[in-house]
Amino acid sequence: MPDRPNVLVLGGTTEASALAAELARHAIAATLSYAGRVRNPRAQPVAVRVGGFGGAQGLADYLRENAVTHLVDATHPFAATMSGNAVRAAAMAGLPLIALTRPAWAPVAGDRWHTVADIDAAVIALAGPARRIMLATGRMHVEAFAAQPQHHYLLRFVDAPDVAPALPHHTLVVDRGPFDVAGDVRLMRDHAIDVVVSKNAGGSGAEAKLVAARQLSVPIIMIDRPVIPARAQVDSVADVLRWLGHDADRGV
Repeated sequence: MPDRPNVLVLGGTTEASALAAELARHAIAATLSYAGRVRNPRAQPVAVRVGGFGGAQGLADYLRENAVTHLVDATHPFAATMSGNAVRAAAMAGLPLIALTRPAWAPVAGDRWHTVADIDAAVIALAGPARRIMLATGRMHVEAFAAQPQHHYLLRFVDAPDVAPALPHHTLVVDRGPFDVAGDVRLMRDHAIDVVVSKNAGGSGAEAKLVAARQLSVPIIMIDRPVIPARAQVDSVADVLRWLGHDADRGV
């Protein structure tokens, strides 16, 4: 393996962008890969690719063909398919893998959480009379909540969708985080939100809605993270750089 790393970062998160900036600053060769769900991703100081790989085998082929030496999974904590493919592809290609992820959120005094296992369980938890729901799950899972059509849903997307969400009653806000507490308090008050539905994404960029809900005593249906295959995992860019430096020094 070459003396200098050639890193593939599976990205789409704030952490991935922060890592890309540090890799560029240290003159470490790197490519940042996006799934392609955001139309206009932020400019990056490293090479960028957009699109899928074709499963674990396709990713393994890419790693070999592009002489990648280290794989960093900095995808969203709920990108379970991609993370699972990364574990398998790294094993196939014989490369080291590390995950850069955010610690999960935990409830504190004043929170009114109802924790559920997955999206389907969140949908079931919304059974009952019509309420005003802030649906903070991202656009991929919106259609699942059409099974509870009695509610009015507040959606917040990074980009305007090409096709209107399949919810009979909804309001769409197009905005890009990170968001602040004052803004989310105002948003929840303006839309008279009764319940927030959120994935346990962790991190600070999306935490404002949790603090806002706490201040307004709004309950949260919190969706647990999916199970990911065992892998090395850190929660800071500095830890990834140390991992790269250690491996580079050893020539492995």
